[in-house]
Amino acid sequence: MSSDSSSLPRLVFTDLDGTLLDHDSYRWQPAAPWLERLRLSNVMVIPVTSKTRAELMPLRRELGLHDSPFIAENGAVIGLPPAWQHARLDRNPVHVDGLAIKTPGIDISFLRTRLGVLRERLDVRFRGMWELSVEEIMSLTGLSEPQARLARVREGCEPLVWDDSDMALAGFRHALEADGLCLLRGGRFWHAMGQLNKGDGVRWLVERYRSLRGRLPQTLGLGDGPNDVPLLEAVDRAVLIPGQHGQVVSLGNAYQYHSQHPGPRGWAEGLDHWWGSELPTPPAMALKNKDNDEESLG
Repeated sequence: MSSDSSSLPRLVFTDLDGTLLDHDSYRWQPAAPWLERLRLSNVMVIPVTSKTRAELMPLRRELGLHDSPFIAENGAVIGLPPAWQHARLDRNPVHVDGLAIKTPGIDISFLRTRLGVLRERLDVRFRGMWELSVEEIMSLTGLSEPQARLARVREGCEPLVWDDSDMALAGFRHALEADGLCLLRGGRFWHAMGQLNKGDGVRWLVERYRSLRGRLPQTLGLGDGPNDVPLLEAVDRAVLIPGQHGQVVSLGNAYQYHSQHPGPRGWAEGLDHWWGSELPTPPAMALKNKDNDEESLG
């Protein structure tokens, strides 16, 4: 990192479920003051998620991130708004919502075919999201019916419910790797996809930023699950948020902070830790904090 980090442009790369969004309720409001502070400081917040592009479209608008690029399906899909598009490299004849869509992974139809072949060959038990009913997805995730339907619209990464032993899982993972695929552990599901991850998407977007702006940004990443490790190791500063998935997560990033709170409260805590003294506080937020301090003293 530069010794004069205050002069660098900044980007935030964030996981959603269990991080910016509460694991159970999907609420994000505890992070709202920091989202506004980042917006006023011209710091772009970039979702990096296992969610589908279809799920992200309304969510980006709700969070005020409609001008940000995104990484969906654990790195299998990258969406570029106009300001991130390159005149020569992004001549995509079909721009959905003004986005240029990159799919660095493999086609979902091929992936599902290979998963079916391996399941039969290895005689293992799992269910892909394409095989689950909307009601089952709602039960497993807590999503509403419209949201569950959007979760099924996948392009390059397939969530799996594993119904077999750990030994069978090890053999299945080895077979996937021999087939040029990989298996990632998320908060709720295993995710089968091509040989890429969230960190690959982060590095791709950082390089795109450099090519367009001529400068490397300072990057901050936030996540809670094992599939977030590549993201958290691809950024300058990392925030590991306690997850409710029961998985052990360890990082190699030399600049890491472990928040005490889960979900969006931990998200805000991580921003306070790394950038709380580096970014200006909007007057309205400063006044609110002053009132809260006075109340606590009174």
